Amino acid sequence: MNEEQIEAVLVGVRSWPRKDQEELAEFARDIEARRSGVHRATAEELRAIDEADVSGIETDAEVEAAFKTFRSA
Repeated sequence: MNEEQIEAVLVGVRSWPRKDQEELAEFARDIEARRSGVHRATAEELRAIDEADVSGIETDAEVEAAFKTFRSA
């Protein structure tokens, strides 16, 4: 895909419904995270983390073990 084709797609995206634009942005964030090795949590992911933190379902050790898994991925 060349720069002209990319620009045409981006122009078209501006006319898409908001939900579709957000879906495309999510895909783009996933690709960028894969390429850079850095994941930027969305507001929804941060809310889920906060909810899980206060739920008491997992112990601190279990949470830390999960984060170690994410860091090594």
